[in-house]
Amino acid sequence: MRPKNQSSVSEFLLLGLPIRPQQQCVVFTLFLGVYLTTVLGNLLIILLIRLNSRLHTPMYFFLSHLAFSDVAFSSVTVPKMLRNMQIQCQSITYAGCVSQVYFFIFFGCLDSFLLAVMSYDRYVAVCHPLHYTTIMRDELCIILVAGCWFLSCAHALLHTLLLDQLSFCAGTVIPHFFCDLSAVLKSSCSDTSLNELLIFTEAGLIFTLPLGGILGSYICMAAIILKVLSFKRIFKALSTCGSHLFVVFLCYGTIAGVYYFPSSGNSKVKGIIASLMYMVVTPMLNPFIYSLRNKDMKRARQKLFRTKDSPWCR
Repeated sequence: MRPKNQSSVSEFLLLGLPIRPQQQCVVFTLFLGVYLTTVLGNLLIILLIRLNSRLHTPMYFFLSHLAFSDVAFSSVTVPKMLRNMQIQCQSITYAGCVSQVYFFIFFGCLDSFLLAVMSYDRYVAVCHPLHYTTIMRDELCIILVAGCWFLSCAHALLHTLLLDQLSFCAGTVIPHFFCDLSAVLKSSCSDTSLNELLIFTEAGLIFTLPLGGILGSYICMAAIILKVLSFKRIFKALSTCGSHLFVVFLCYGTIAGVYYFPSSGNSKVKGIIASLMYMVVTPMLNPFIYSLRNKDMKRARQKLFRTKDSPWCR
């Protein structure tokens, strides 16, 4: 096939999920349920934080942005995947593919930065409790969140602009169920060495810096907690931080498996499963891990949903 530039290629073909036709109904129902759980759970978090004044604290301010990012992150790919499964058509337009690449990188990067900011907030709360309100003032919280959005936007825009300079062959097939950057690069007819170099350098920093901040925060917290040996205190810290660390390792581990330790040609299913884990499963788990089991969030839910006595029954 003869290479064509980006303006002459109208659409790509996605291979989709590696499932049998008779399994599509079950898989469609499963992912629809997971997606609706993700959307409703995270929107409930945003609603509770917005309506309850007791939740107007730095931790829940960051959590509301993480919840919005998780909804957007899943919405970038899952609705298109479900639609393709329903209509039995795996095509995607060039503009839709580039947009999917941009927003996928944007919200994925935003998630990483927000996780790092939340770990810093917990570090200040544990290690400097007396100065917490002084350090985590409203101005700093807004600056941290704005920085997360700006850096994520710049990171996604850089990769998308470079992608837009590549050429593709007519009838290009992307071996994935969405327009993943690495899969699109492999399908290009152009030299992608600059794009790949950028992934392993600039994207590597985006990957390691938030992870280093998260691990550093928890190491400092562990050092403070272990200074005073108390089984109850250690158990409480592990029950809170263990869930957070589990999601962090789940998210970063699957990203590393997809982009830094890619699967061989005969085991691409592992890469697809890893993508589903951090793109579909992790955003669904976040509401349960970060807030739905939290006492403050439980009180806010009870206050929101409790039925008030009718004046006619009094």
